Amino acid sequence: MPRLLGVEIPAKKKVSYSLRYIYGIGPVRADQILQEAGIDPNLRAQELTEEHLNKILNIITEHKWVVEGDLRRELAANLKRLQAINCYRGIRHRRSLPVRGQRTSTNARTRKGPRKTVGVTKAKE
Repeated sequence: MPRLLGVEIPAKKKVSYSLRYIYGIGPVRADQILQEAGIDPNLRAQELTEEHLNKILNIITEHKWVVEGDLRRELAANLKRLQAINCYRGIRHRRSLPVRGQRTSTNARTRKGPRKTVGVTKAKE
């Protein structure tokens, strides 16, 4: 399995699909990287040479794209900042409620978790 930026990309898949396993690289960026590097998108990841891997790394650093750990840290810092300044979105994040105006009286189960029934308990005889 080839390693790029500390991530093992799947060897059996085409390069354009296996690049998407790197956090921060989606379909458009993957195709852009392959086009700039001059790599055939139908090539399998296991067929990549060291030269190809170096070209891919150079393109990512050349464009100054934030990927993997740096991107995760940046997103976590953004959420912490929103929570620290006590803005509405930060409060919603803190309480694990929907942030973007969705209704919560019904639905919102993905964000709120499973239903918690309170009150009624069956007495043992």
